[in-house]
Amino acid sequence: MATAPATRAGKAKIAIPQLPWSAAKPAAIVLVSGAESFLADRAIHAIREQLRANDPSLEVSDLDASAYSPGQLLTLASPSLFGEPRLIRVSDVEKCNDDFLTEALEYAASPDTDTTVVLRHGGGVRGKKLLDALRGGTGGAIEIVCTELKSDGDKADFAAQEFRIAQRKISPSALRALVSAFSGSGAELASACQQLISDAVGDITDRTVDDYYGGRIEATAFKVVDSAVAGRLGDALLTLRHALSSGADPVPIVAVFAAKLRLMAKISGDRRSSGELAGAVGAAPWQIDRAKRDLQGWSEPGLARSIEVIAETDANVKGGGKDPVYAVERMVMVVSSFGRE
Repeated sequence: MATAPATRAGKAKIAIPQLPWSAAKPAAIVLVSGAESFLADRAIHAIREQLRANDPSLEVSDLDASAYSPGQLLTLASPSLFGEPRLIRVSDVEKCNDDFLTEALEYAASPDTDTTVVLRHGGGVRGKKLLDALRGGTGGAIEIVCTELKSDGDKADFAAQEFRIAQRKISPSALRALVSAFSGSGAELASACQQLISDAVGDITDRTVDDYYGGRIEATAFKVVDSAVAGRLGDALLTLRHALSSGADPVPIVAVFAAKLRLMAKISGDRRSSGELAGAVGAAPWQIDRAKRDLQGWSEPGLARSIEVIAETDANVKGGGKDPVYAVERMVMVVSSFGRE
């Protein structure tokens, strides 16, 4: 689907189709943009496979835009003796040197009809002149946008799509458990989805996820915070110590506590529906439903005190205290007591 032209001052007009990674397809010039590298790799792989399926004699070449030598692009894109189609994959366009920028702009003005040039740009301002030209319509380009999967909602949507594409069913709770276990890395989450799709038999349930990744799930910050906000101090401390002994960093553990308690505080006492609150606070509806359940047993003063202790703990684990492990354990105790020390 094409993106509407930008209207804010200083923004270049976008006049080309901007597609998600899952809809990647060949074109004379394909700009693969965005910070999520594993999605970009998938998109580029899909383009290659489509071209190869159309003509097995496809010639594939790779260029590094940061170490580009004059004439490379034009040489690779020149018509071959036997007329084979060509795919030129260009990496590190965000680090391109001046020679590449000059020749890429020249090439884009009149691209070869039998060649697909894929430009991988990971972000930043380097190469902006080329990006602006392509987005303005030069060369008949399309753009594949590989936006970083930042929020749990983004990761849940991605994982759900993985199972839909494979025509496999996964229960909502199993999906949440899987996302919680691999929340730190989109690439790891994708790998976990593919392992379940290829190895697991039948529908994916909580038991399936636990059988494959139970050890990892038990040692995550999400298990710690879920036990703590429910008042289960013993379970929270046990999973915390398991996580720390397994090499977990206290800093992201504290960050998970902060995110959970702040969301609870934001919706505390608000009678709006989960859908309305999701839009207001920037969370997925299922996260709002979970936060509403988590609020049972909590008071406003308890939430305030817990958030205060979490902030203190955050400072301690980032160098402000002598014993980060003690600071995290104290935070867990405060939260598990619903903010009462």
